[in-house]
Amino acid sequence: MSRESLLIFLADIILVTHVLFVFFVFFGLVAIYLGYYLKWHWVRNPAFRILHLVGTGIVVVQSWFSVICPLTIWEMSLREEVGSESYSGSFIQYWIQNILYYSAPEWVFIVLYTGFGGLVLKSWFLVRPNQFKRK
Repeated sequence: MSRESLLIFLADIILVTHVLFVFFVFFGLVAIYLGYYLKWHWVRNPAFRILHLVGTGIVVVQSWFSVICPLTIWEMSLREEVGSESYSGSFIQYWIQNILYYSAPEWVFIVLYTGFGGLVLKSWFLVRPNQFKRK
């Protein structure tokens, strides 16, 4: 495998990891609220809930301080090193723009991330993790 192929392969692994992280954050919240109504016990798993809360918190804080996700930086750096096409801005912003053909100012994403983070925080109290339930 050539150096260029290896770097593109690593960039693709980072991209897939990033997509999986976004799915975990988004669909994790959907599962928590759906699980509340459908009485799924696994959505109260403390490890799952802490990972979900921390992952969402990282996204929200990054948006507040206009910090681009390290996964985006690493992926783009690898692609640029081999002269492959890359993008600027945040991962979510780029893909929403390309998939939905929607462009918005950065403040819109900050508001969306903050609102989403608020829903995740609310879920912590509405659908309490098992070991944190009130007795």
